[in-house]
Amino acid sequence: MKTIEILGTGCPKCQSLTQAADEAARRLGLDYEIVKVTEIPDILARGVMMTPALVVDGEVKATGRVPAAAEIERMLG
Repeated sequence: MKTIEILGTGCPKCQSLTQAADEAARRLGLDYEIVKVTEIPDILARGVMMTPALVVDGEVKATGRVPAAAEIERMLG
């Protein structure tokens, strides 16, 4: 199972990233879980200084932007 973490405080960009990640994972037919990390200390502990951020299986894949679902698919693959 892939763990997809969305790091951010819940802003509209964070919500867009959640939707794009969900869409990408569904397209790939993955067994996955999306976890939202909203607490600043938890975000900083992952080395992220700009949100939203996408973390896949513990690896930071994107920060400070919302990649398109197609780009997220490549990150998940």
